[in-house]
Amino acid sequence: MSIEVTGISKLYGNQKALNNISFKVNKPEIVGFLGPNGAGKSTMMKILTTFVQATDGTAKVNGYNVKENAYAVQKSIGYLPEHNPLYLELFVKEYLSFNANIYKVSKQRIEEVIKLTGLSAEAHKKIGQLSKGYRQRVGLANALLHDPDVLILDEPTTGLDPNQLVDIRNLIKTIGKTKTVFLSTHIMQEVEAMCSRVIIINKGTIVADKKLAKLQEGNDQIVIVEFDYRVENAFLLKLPNAKTVINTHDFVYEISFSTSKDMRSHVFDFAHDNKLKILQLNQKNTSLESLFRDLTSK
Repeated sequence: MSIEVTGISKLYGNQKALNNISFKVNKPEIVGFLGPNGAGKSTMMKILTTFVQATDGTAKVNGYNVKENAYAVQKSIGYLPEHNPLYLELFVKEYLSFNANIYKVSKQRIEEVIKLTGLSAEAHKKIGQLSKGYRQRVGLANALLHDPDVLILDEPTTGLDPNQLVDIRNLIKTIGKTKTVFLSTHIMQEVEAMCSRVIIINKGTIVADKKLAKLQEGNDQIVIVEFDYRVENAFLLKLPNAKTVINTHDFVYEISFSTSKDMRSHVFDFAHDNKLKILQLNQKNTSLESLFRDLTSK
């Protein structure tokens, strides 16, 4: 088990930042740790990386207890904090070589990491001259230098432009094929693009922990149907499990159902039985954003 968290709580004075958190992460797996600002994401990251001690509970990374074997944990993880600390006056390769000496890794490994993170053309530039996207690459390269089994990334895509987002996203997906990647974010689109599993935290408590596909399946289904003439909303509400009907455009209707089943066949049968002609019939994928709002607005 790459990461194992059991009953973790963290108090700051009378404020409970984390409340009895438990989860496990396997290898290889990319897990998104999702929550609104102030939910406890960064606190959990700091506990896993040994920068903060929990008030109660235990956390293990690569089998090492974060409280009892902090040094072993630090050696076995790669960490990219939200505010990526870099020496801006150093050249990229110079900076990586400096850190490589600390980890006692070879020059060959430095070259491998530079190539993996797409920094070959920037290796002899000063870090201060790089865009934020390339600075994030340098941070990832540094986290990968000692070839850790677990990468912990705190808001790795914050502040990047669309092109930089795609590049960093693809890089993380490549890394996640062989390693455990545990990343925190509040950007739902990034979770949908990169992660196979989502843990959602709200007010210090886990409110969802599922494979992304399963999480989306478990929500209400939405069907978009177009008829050849206007149909009364109240009539369409007679469909089994129908919750709401919205006439979005001309003869186009968006129908939500209180079930996780695909309801298109039921809509087709309903139309056939009532002599309604269907011009288009599609299922709308429920966005993670709407699920996130439902789970964190309570």
